[in-house]
Amino acid sequence: MARGTSKLTGVLDSEDTTVMVNAWRQLGLQVDWRRETTELTITGCRGIFPKNQGDFFIANSGTTVRFLTAALATGNGTFKLHGVPRMHQRPIEDLLNGLRQLGANVKSVNEEMPNCPPVQLNASGLRGGRSIVAGNVSSQFLSGMMMAAPYAQSTVEIAINGDLVSKPYVDMTAAVMKSFGVTVKEQFDNSNVSIGYMIEAPTTYVSTTYSIEPDASAASYFFAAAAITGGKARVLGLSRDALQGDIGFVDVLRQMGCNVAFGPDWVEVSGMAKKGIEIDMNPISDTVQTLAAVALFADSPTTIRGVEHNRHKETDRIRDLATELRRLGAKVDEFQDGMKITPQKLNGAEIRTYHDHRMAMSMAIVGLRQPGVWILDPKCTEKTYPNFFADLAKIANQSAIFEV
Repeated sequence: MARGTSKLTGVLDSEDTTVMVNAWRQLGLQVDWRRETTELTITGCRGIFPKNQGDFFIANSGTTVRFLTAALATGNGTFKLHGVPRMHQRPIEDLLNGLRQLGANVKSVNEEMPNCPPVQLNASGLRGGRSIVAGNVSSQFLSGMMMAAPYAQSTVEIAINGDLVSKPYVDMTAAVMKSFGVTVKEQFDNSNVSIGYMIEAPTTYVSTTYSIEPDASAASYFFAAAAITGGKARVLGLSRDALQGDIGFVDVLRQMGCNVAFGPDWVEVSGMAKKGIEIDMNPISDTVQTLAAVALFADSPTTIRGVEHNRHKETDRIRDLATELRRLGAKVDEFQDGMKITPQKLNGAEIRTYHDHRMAMSMAIVGLRQPGVWILDPKCTEKTYPNFFADLAKIANQSAIFEV
C-alpha cells in the first residue's frame, strides 16, 4: 500500500505468508520473495490496485482475510475472499460492520453462516469518519481497519465497543504503521482507559526497509520445552523490548518457578515450572495451549481465564484443547472463557490437532517428558512454522541456543 519499493527482512516462510503474497501478486503488484534469505521486496501501489477484480483463496489464514478485506475496501473493484471449510466458520461480521460504517460495500456470501467468510466486496473506497468495532472477538478486526484507514477520504476514528482482546497486537500494529510514516493517535477516557484510535486521512504509507522480529509465539514452545524438562533454552533475535506481546509468556513461566534472563538480543528460560498459577491470558492468548502443556507437569492446578475469543480461532481452542488434555490423563474443568487444569498421572495418547498448528506444536512439547505422545496431522504446522518438528528434534534432551 506504500509509495515506493520496500524491503522486508526476516520474512516467515509459511502458509499464512504465502497466501498473502499470492493475493498481492493477483492484484498485479511486483513481489520478489527470496525464501532462502528470508527477504522480500515489494513495489507499492500507493493504495491504487493495478487490477480491479480478484478471487482470493486464503486457506485458514485469519490474518489474511481480515487485513486484506480491510485493504481492498479502500480501492475500487470487485473482490471475493474464501478459504478452507474452517475459515467459513470463523466470525468476521464485526469487521464487515466496522468497514460499512466507513462507507464500504462489503458482505458475507455464506448462506449457512452469514457472519463468516466467504466475503464479497464491491469496493469504491472508504469515505472515513467514525466507526465502532467490537473488541471481544479478535484484535485483528481493529488492526485491519487501522492499517486501511490512511486511504480513506477523510480522517478515521475507530471506537472500541467493550474490552479489547490481545491489545499488545494493536500496539504492535500502530508501531509498524509508524515505521511506514503514519501516526496512530490512541484515545483515552477520563480513567485513562483506551477507548479508540484516530488516523488522519487521506495520506500514504512511505516505503522503507523493515526488519521483522522473530515470532515470539513460535519461541514460546522452546521456552516451554525448558520449563517442562528443567533444561535451558535461549532464543536469539528477541529481547524484553520486543514489539510482540507474546514475549510476556516468559513472565508466566517465571511465576511458575522458571528462571528468566534477558540480553540485548536474546531471551533465556531455564529450570522447571513447578507451581500452578491463576492467570488472565487475554493479552497473550495465542500462548494458552503452550501454557496448558506446561501446566500438566506442575504440582498444583493452573486456572486460565479471559480467553473466550479463543473459541473462534483455527479451532475451538478451549473445548478442543480440554479434550486433548483429558486424553493425556489430565483433569480439566472447562469454562466459557478458559479452563482449570489439575495435574494427574499422565499417559501416552494420539493427539488430534483439528488442523490447528498451535495444538500440534504445544502438545508435541508434552512428548519431551511423557512417552507415547503421537501428533496426528503434523503437517498443519506449515501454517506458521513448517520446520517445527525438525527444529524440535535438534534440541531434544539438551540445552539449546535456538534461532527462530
